Amino acid sequence: MEELRLAPGYELPRWPFVPPPELDSGAVVRHPIVIVGGGLAGLTLACDLAKRGVRALLLDEDDTVGVRGASSRGICYAQKSLEIFERLGIYERIADKGITWSFGRTFSGDTEVYNFNLQAHSVSAQPPFINLQQFYVEWFLVDRILELGGVELRWKNRVTHAVPRDDGVRVEVETPAGQYAIDADWLIDATGANSPIRTQLGLEAHPSRSTDRWCISDVRFKKPLPVERWTWVDAPFNEGRAVWQHLMADGVWRIDYQMPEDCDTAHVSKPEVAGARLREQLGPGVEFEFVWIGPYGYRDHLLDRFRHGRLFFIGDSAHVVSPFGARGGNSGIQDAANLGWKLALVAQGHAGGALLDTYDAERRPAAAQNLQVTSRSARFLAPRTPAERTIRRAVVALASHHPFARALVNTGRMSVANDYPAGPQLPEGGRCVQNLPMRWRDGRPCTLMQLLADGTRCLGLWFAPAQEQVRAMADTAGSLPLQLVAVGGDSDLPTLEPTEALAKHLGAHAAGNLCLLRPDAYLAALLRDPTPADLAAAIHIALAHD
Repeated sequence: MEELRLAPGYELPRWPFVPPPELDSGAVVRHPIVIVGGGLAGLTLACDLAKRGVRALLLDEDDTVGVRGASSRGICYAQKSLEIFERLGIYERIADKGITWSFGRTFSGDTEVYNFNLQAHSVSAQPPFINLQQFYVEWFLVDRILELGGVELRWKNRVTHAVPRDDGVRVEVETPAGQYAIDADWLIDATGANSPIRTQLGLEAHPSRSTDRWCISDVRFKKPLPVERWTWVDAPFNEGRAVWQHLMADGVWRIDYQMPEDCDTAHVSKPEVAGARLREQLGPGVEFEFVWIGPYGYRDHLLDRFRHGRLFFIGDSAHVVSPFGARGGNSGIQDAANLGWKLALVAQGHAGGALLDTYDAERRPAAAQNLQVTSRSARFLAPRTPAERTIRRAVVALASHHPFARALVNTGRMSVANDYPAGPQLPEGGRCVQNLPMRWRDGRPCTLMQLLADGTRCLGLWFAPAQEQVRAMADTAGSLPLQLVAVGGDSDLPTLEPTEALAKHLGAHAAGNLCLLRPDAYLAALLRDPTPADLAAAIHIALAHD
């Protein structure tokens, strides 16, 4: 981002640099988990570990959130990410500050060709999307980490070198007060798309050959616009190129204008040029105030492996996709949620070390799928061959008159929780379970995320178990990182009221069925009338126990 322009009224928090103890002692201290980078992915992982009671250290080269200004950057937070934030304890702040939405319209020229309502297939306590400037989410995460304790945040600590070893990683750090070195049992690189650690180690990220160019305008209008996501495939007010229009917090609208690949980024970001675009779109009399203007360019990339020994890559350091469908920042948040519980269980001795291999086995296919989906969107919005242009014209023309074609209008398939492929720890593959609202037998409300919020345990939702089954399972369940909860029935387990929505979503209609959920709310197994040995075996498989 460049050409920063701010309206008055924004003041981002700054945290003080505190000289680390290693500077005085000169000793190379060993830390169990070190996270490098205080963006969305790094802070989510740090908060996840703090919530689980796992000690960690986060190093960030800056002393604030965002990009030293009120740029929106990432704004659309998908349901799975919002569910993660509920478990971490910041969802209410996000919901109170952000803009909840589920309805969107897509236009070609002046004609609406397609609309959608993402709420139609949701059973979660969280909405399909909330729009909120990225710096707010990072801010809330920092506040929560400080509240929870256990994770140390070091500001103005820039990692200059990382040396992988068999038993950990040596990390060299530069600060305003001098340099020091530490050792990490596990090092997590969350430094973003231009990761200096990835570059230093010479890891090939396979970047795309071209860069799509956009110009973002964060704007306040005197007269508000409709609170919906509007997208133009070929906006007549942007020389036939794409445009996105969203509302965010503080009455600020985010409008993204697609630019020619060879554009002068400084020129297209000038207030007078950006203002002319707005007047072309909304009329010469529109009254507005710019909060921020800046060009945006990206190149896709994808690492071959997300784990290299004791070093893990998460978020943009591992993968970058185009912004279509909000699959970038949300994927980094979900990387962190996938890795956090695994690091916690391994660090606490409750899981086998092979469990950490499943991070790459699950999250790299998810990133590859997101890359495939967003690349298709990019080619639809910026066709580069006569055949691609012909296909787009045909799809847009058909969509105006035929329902079947409307789903083919590709302006970005919205981010969803990825399924995971079958593997040693997920013999049947993994499906994410939505954050279902539920009630205890005494009428108190709860959600799935609240059941998973404390500690690091799998969750067994057991449908109408018989008391003799529960009694036989007691010793086995007590020896495992597992919380057993009954759904209906008459046992002495904590018991939820059964509902058709819960049974249907989990696929567990019959009495005696036990749904085993991992700490990240992915379904690990569906056991039918399990014995203690069945349950122990399923847990051992899911957690990579020998």
